[in-house]
Amino acid sequence: MLSMRLMRFGAAKKPFYRIVVMESRSSRQSRAKDFIGNYNPLGDPVEFQIDLEKAKSWLAKGARPSQTVQSLLDRASQRKKLSD
Repeated sequence: MLSMRLMRFGAAKKPFYRIVVMESRSSRQSRAKDFIGNYNPLGDPVEFQIDLEKAKSWLAKGARPSQTVQSLLDRASQRKKLSD
């Protein structure tokens, strides 16, 4: 099964994440099928960027987002609605 989840990058105590689509059974640092965005929790305010078109296509193919990715997708879709 495919899952949309975070892949950690950055130095110790300075995390930076990429939002990726990968097999749910693979480890966090395994090869990803696709990169759909990034997330920086240390920014003030929190910085994230998601390609909503790619995310929708992967969701249509059966990928399941993690809880964190789901909340980021919700925030990104709200942000898009406000800008339209």
